[in-house]
Amino acid sequence: MSGKFKNLPWILVLSLVPTFLIWLPFFLRLQTFWGIPLPGNGLATIVANYDGPLYLVVAKTLYGKAVIMANYQFPLPTEYYAAHFPLYPLIIRVFGLVTNYPYAMLTATLLSSILAVYFFQKLISQYVDKKDVLFLTLLFSVFPARWLIVRSVGSADPLFIASIIASVYFFKYKKYWLSGIWGALATLTKSPGILLFVSYAAYIIFEYFKNQKISIKKYLPTLLIPLSLIGVFTLYFFLTGDFWAYFHSGDNIHLMFPPFSVFNFSAPWVGTFWLEEIIFIYLIGAIGVYKLFAKKEYEIAIFSGIFFTLSLFISHRDLMRYALPMVPFLFVAFADILAKKEVKIALAVIIIPIYLFSLAFISQNVMPISNWAPFL
Repeated sequence: MSGKFKNLPWILVLSLVPTFLIWLPFFLRLQTFWGIPLPGNGLATIVANYDGPLYLVVAKTLYGKAVIMANYQFPLPTEYYAAHFPLYPLIIRVFGLVTNYPYAMLTATLLSSILAVYFFQKLISQYVDKKDVLFLTLLFSVFPARWLIVRSVGSADPLFIASIIASVYFFKYKKYWLSGIWGALATLTKSPGILLFVSYAAYIIFEYFKNQKISIKKYLPTLLIPLSLIGVFTLYFFLTGDFWAYFHSGDNIHLMFPPFSVFNFSAPWVGTFWLEEIIFIYLIGAIGVYKLFAKKEYEIAIFSGIFFTLSLFISHRDLMRYALPMVPFLFVAFADILAKKEVKIALAVIIIPIYLFSLAFISQNVMPISNWAPFL
């Protein structure tokens, strides 16, 4: 096997085995596991997890309002589906040519997860000894638990994060066409992908003031990123009649002023005062961004810094999910610490609560679906 793909068997194992272990209690229809009550719906529980069914609706209808209203029961305005960008649903639709759509969705998630783990190991191998790459890839495959969850259910996040890692990796190593293509794919997957272009523009400005002489021409492929966003809005115009459909899709952006509005427990997407762990998200993010700048990893640091700054304005209980695109780069920031023996010992302990939390979360984060026929 060529050097470029010699770790592929391990990448497949580290990508797929944790997910299959998450699925196992549901597949076996266990009533409880470790005292945690589980629904008896089998893999339907996995498929019904937010926001998987919403992506299935888009894959089946391509945003067609009349079809959505006629076939799907969710009490949501048809405009809301424009919040779900088209690349992941289109991949589901392609796989749906050979299997039913729920399985097609899970296949898309699994393949995207493999891609994310592959690009992560390419990235992290630049910062740690060869002997530590496999362990850090293992750690990334299960931590944080919210990452393990989104890559075990119907979710666009694995495809988005894979594209983010790839784009930043190629930008750092001056492969700007590949960076632009992967950045465009990220933006076709989720709207925050446009932050890649913002961060690259900021880096170019930074380089200009540092060197006073740069070639703008070599960075032109990064324009594929905003062009892809225009492409999404143009697609919305042809499919829905509204170029700005994303901005008319309702309360889905969650950016609030002032910063730290997540601690407003009365906010619609918060709804609780049990929020102390969010302080740790801010703390780890702030330290990580600082360490990236201290290491002069400016390409990575600028993207992470912009993403972290915006996260301070997100008012949503599930902040960890919104912070996931930073996680691969925080691994880079803390690589010297994460490669130590103490972390390997700690993983042997925390792998249990990661697994239990994932089961509990997935068992409860389910959309009510009484009629599966329109989703198949």
